[in-house]
Amino acid sequence: MTKTILLTGGAGFIGHHVAEHFLKNTDYNLIFLDRLDCSGSLQRIVQIANWNTYKTRCKWVFHDLKAEINSIVGNAIGRVNYIIHMAASTRVDRSITNPLEFVYDNVLGTAHLLEYARRCDGLEKMIYFSTDEVFGPAPTGTAYKEWDRYKSGNPYSATKAGGEELALAYHNTYALPIMITHTMNVFGERQHWEKFIPMCISKILKEDEITIHADKTCTIPGSRFYIHARNIAGAILFLLEEGEPGEKYNLVGEKEVNNLDLAQFIAKVLYRPLNAKLVDFHSSRPGHDLRYALDGSKMKELGWRLPTSFETSLEKTVDWTVNHYEWLGQ
Repeated sequence: MTKTILLTGGAGFIGHHVAEHFLKNTDYNLIFLDRLDCSGSLQRIVQIANWNTYKTRCKWVFHDLKAEINSIVGNAIGRVNYIIHMAASTRVDRSITNPLEFVYDNVLGTAHLLEYARRCDGLEKMIYFSTDEVFGPAPTGTAYKEWDRYKSGNPYSATKAGGEELALAYHNTYALPIMITHTMNVFGERQHWEKFIPMCISKILKEDEITIHADKTCTIPGSRFYIHARNIAGAILFLLEEGEPGEKYNLVGEKEVNNLDLAQFIAKVLYRPLNAKLVDFHSSRPGHDLRYALDGSKMKELGWRLPTSFETSLEKTVDWTVNHYEWLGQ
């Protein structure tokens, strides 16, 4: 019997890559639950290769999770086997300016979905998609494991941590078969142009100055373990098959890259000069953490591997974006 997935935030950047991966690699049906706000776009979905052959396996339900999933919305969704919860407000800057918006979306919205999930008959597994930022900044040499303590550095990460704790509570209280993932900074095709990599592409092409988050001395740039959205999608399918409810899993990029080196690599791919300036963001606006790092050994022990190197993934993303200029906001 064909499985059905309820995917929240499926029109978002990471969500649409997850949808594409499942459509190409399984026979599952997808139900997209989305409100199509400033970060969601159906353009991402219709640009999926061979979309016309896949669309008969997809259904849309328009809903804002700040409201409960009532019987009308529930009937529109129908029976599901899996839930992947990716809908969230995500931008740190906006969370600092308007923290309550993030509480409503990421905590209350998650609570409404969890309430719906515990009423689902025959739900096999559910994934709550979280972030490395719940652990706060990672000192040099530190890589956080799944169950390490949390120290959120901004309202966004705090609300994602709140959603996690609710998810665990529903597992422990109601035996909801939920797993939690933490991931590092994600990149790929059709990412919003405010994010660092498409922003770098745009500014390098225009020969504008790029400001790069650094330490107080403006000599050490921030660093991340970047990972392509397709690898996230592959990991989620892997966890639906191999993961254990009640567990947390870190989805980690191949290697640590500082943002200055990243910008230089993009400039090299574009055959353009780089005009970059290191800026101490954190002192002027707390909440911008210099370094994040996760320990990915748990997923490796389960047998999950990244299929493509970071450099290859990034070069393909840069080349694709240059040929799809509309995703640079130009």
